Amino acid sequence: MTYRIQGDVHTHTLFSRHAYSTIGECIAAAREAGLDLLGSTDHFSSMLFDEQTIKNFQFFLNRSAWPRTWDGVSVLRGAEVDIEGLGGELFGQDIPVPKSITGRPEKDGLTLFDEVTRGCDYLIASVHAAPFARGASLAQTTAMYVRALESPKVLVLGHTGRAGIPFDLDEVLSVAREKGKLIELNEHSLAARGDRTRSACHRIAERCAELGVGVVVNSDAHVAPRIGRYARVEALLSEIGFPEELVANRSAAAFREALGAAGFAAAEAF
Repeated sequence: MTYRIQGDVHTHTLFSRHAYSTIGECIAAAREAGLDLLGSTDHFSSMLFDEQTIKNFQFFLNRSAWPRTWDGVSVLRGAEVDIEGLGGELFGQDIPVPKSITGRPEKDGLTLFDEVTRGCDYLIASVHAAPFARGASLAQTTAMYVRALESPKVLVLGHTGRAGIPFDLDEVLSVAREKGKLIELNEHSLAARGDRTRSACHRIAERCAELGVGVVVNSDAHVAPRIGRYARVEALLSEIGFPEELVANRSAAAFREALGAAGFAAAEAF
């Protein structure tokens, strides 16, 4: 079976610091790859800076300057936020913002998470540093992913096959299906990540197909030429006969529908 996936909704720009392209270069690459949708999702994580202040993350605050349609490509403004604890805590939720980027005192008690994600169309929640889960029970790690899915801003669980944290797959997928949230099948995870990761990704894709859970197929590109390139995931989908209708980013229209089904206002934005 041949899959035509026309949206890449997990990509990174220079802001992520270990990525290498501007948003303009990413748009051009998306257009060249024949995509009709690009989601730009830079890291919102402690890995970027030692000092966690709103000034360091102001890149996220002015993305309304980006046109919604840029050189023929629909553009969404997302972020990849780190899951940081077994309670499903997301980066920035415990960091107060006492001052604005101009130094004006803030009196509304908002957190860094509140300020940065206010303008995000959606979040991908991922684990990048897993030591906090060492020794945790399966019930605890399962609850962690469930609570992340329950966050109103989180649409996608990112690269769970790569994180290396065991969890009750069926329970997490059932919650995702119930809430209209999506599971990521990540090209970067299948690129030279070892048999264990590939096996985990295969199992996740199989169970999503069997349980009727929506997925997104993403490049996780950290340089523009990788955008819209997911040959390994497409081969996996073909191998297991994955239902195309469960691939939420098969087109801009399908992703818009998935956003709306999960209650995200961004469904009206493009």
